[in-house]
Amino acid sequence: MRVGIEVGGTFTDLVAVDGSRVEVVKVPSTPGSPEIGAFNSLQAAGIEAAGVTDLVHGSTVATNAILERKGASVAFVTTRGFRDILFFQRHDRRNIYDLRYKKPAPPLRRKDCLEVSERVDSHGDVVLPLDESEILRDLIPRLAAGGYQAVAVCLLSAYVAPAHEARVKELINAALPKVQVACSHEVASEFREYERATTTVLSAYVQPVIDGYLARFEATLAKAGFAGGFSVMQSNGGRLPAAAMRRNSITALFSGPAAGVVGAIRQAERSNAKNLITFDMGGTSTDVCLVVDGVPSVSPETEVDGLPIRTPVLDIVTVGAGGGSLVWIDDGGMLRVGPRSAGATPGPACYGRGGTQPTVTDAHVVRGTIRADAFLGGTMTLDVEKGHKSFEEVAARLGISVRDAAAAAIRLAVANIVRAVQLVSTERGRDPRNYALLPFGGAGPLLAAEIAEELGCREIVVPPNPGVISAFGLLAADYVRVASVTRRTALSDEAPAMLREEFQRFRERAEAEFRALGLDGALSFELTAEMRFVGQAFEIPVEIDPARLAGLRPSDLADEFSAAHRRIYFHGGEPGRKVEIVGLRFGVRRRLDSLPDFRERASHLAHPGEIEVWTPKGAVPTALVDADTLAPGRPVEGAAMIEGYSSTLWVPPGWRAERDEPGNIIMRRV
Repeated sequence: MRVGIEVGGTFTDLVAVDGSRVEVVKVPSTPGSPEIGAFNSLQAAGIEAAGVTDLVHGSTVATNAILERKGASVAFVTTRGFRDILFFQRHDRRNIYDLRYKKPAPPLRRKDCLEVSERVDSHGDVVLPLDESEILRDLIPRLAAGGYQAVAVCLLSAYVAPAHEARVKELINAALPKVQVACSHEVASEFREYERATTTVLSAYVQPVIDGYLARFEATLAKAGFAGGFSVMQSNGGRLPAAAMRRNSITALFSGPAAGVVGAIRQAERSNAKNLITFDMGGTSTDVCLVVDGVPSVSPETEVDGLPIRTPVLDIVTVGAGGGSLVWIDDGGMLRVGPRSAGATPGPACYGRGGTQPTVTDAHVVRGTIRADAFLGGTMTLDVEKGHKSFEEVAARLGISVRDAAAAAIRLAVANIVRAVQLVSTERGRDPRNYALLPFGGAGPLLAAEIAEELGCREIVVPPNPGVISAFGLLAADYVRVASVTRRTALSDEAPAMLREEFQRFRERAEAEFRALGLDGALSFELTAEMRFVGQAFEIPVEIDPARLAGLRPSDLADEFSAAHRRIYFHGGEPGRKVEIVGLRFGVRRRLDSLPDFRERASHLAHPGEIEVWTPKGAVPTALVDADTLAPGRPVEGAAMIEGYSSTLWVPPGWRAERDEPGNIIMRRV
């Protein structure tokens, strides 16, 4: 049996596949101890750990450790003279009119920043040898006295010549074997010293947390008789065995959102839908991603709590508009939705767990698009009266009815998500009207049609069990390893040779690493060159087919760069402008032997045949349909609600929904 468990902010989702049998379960998350919620999902599904052969896991543990400042006690070691780099940061200012603006605070103090005497230039030549006696005499005693759990080592030019960094790590490990050491050349082997430094520090900061979390989870599983393979999802859309993740936990920051995108893509491919805009609306936020020809966009950098992290991640834009997002009125009297959330505890008011403030989920309850008796397939009953009561104050301050206040909150949530979609589509040179919208998450299908109307999308693809598609994505993910290096090279006759040499070096390392992890089978490789015009500050990615490397010419690279630049900026083909390669990103992928089948879970709901849903045009008679009984070829005309175990699909008037043979529901305008 193969099992995927995704720990979210509000719910922990499980998908188990055993041949044609599919188990789907949602249980409340336990933020204080996420591994407990994960194990609870196994128990709720009635699954014996001893019978699981492949367990894939994704969580927000690393992200929460940074946001809540609950990581390890970490020291920063750098080249003498660069101690304050984490505090100087960049000269940008997020809020230029805020007189009290402060730069994002790193997760350590200035006294935790230590220096060593060494210097290597940008070409890798040693200017000043590493002073090992100073390390033994000064650095190690200070680390020991500080009681640090982890050390981040980031020397000035280690991205091009890592020997000094490796030696510092070796000396620290020998003297302080219990202290975990993260080196920049292992975490982010790229130039731009601030981004490399903060990535290394955050990696060291979360490493003991992730290591401890995985150790506790593995111990709990082992006690229950689990002896299968255990993998963890990465932010880049691939998974790796847990043992490999412990060496670079920073790659697991956004494992949940990445798993959702992968699951959505794999399921949509079964309906021949490859150009997609995915949006995952969960309990606390909505994550949006653009997919072109079945491949999600990748960004070389992300940030958490304002701190940049230089690691490849799926290009996902997140907005604070989830089912648990709070509805409130600001000081200017304007209605707002998010980014604050009711979370898992106490949750929306309608959960009846002590929450009193209105949320998007409460707005759906008031509108009628979430029925109290159908939530989570009827396994969790909602308190409709408390949902209505939560909106009374907002409605009174706006001078409108409770129903109108709830409808306004939903329209505002839609506007927030539409803006996020524009960030990954229009602002990337892509027209959203040429893409199908793919909603998932517990709240995604409820707003899909309204978002599609705002964007001009003509088709919506809704996967089965959309509320747990992230857990399915864990099972559908390939084994992936991504690495980046800085190799500044002018676009000349030497550039193709450099690409071939660096690619071959990565290929040999990747093949050896996958063999050591027991990942046998055919491997596929990917190559992206980060390129720019000479004088530009930042680069754009240019995909290069490794099969073309043998005959690659400088003119081929110039043409590819020009096309990519024009797509984003609408110019870039002018003759005579000098171009350079700045860095390379490599990927290796070991594909799954087979993709698990995924069908709708039966919910066995008992409901009336028709209800009323409140819309801006008033009450609309709405048919109720069970998702698990909706057979292919049976169209459903709006207004209708297609209710499943993990989510409800709202089909407004003017839309038609029909399930296809692969199990997806396709919605189109009438």
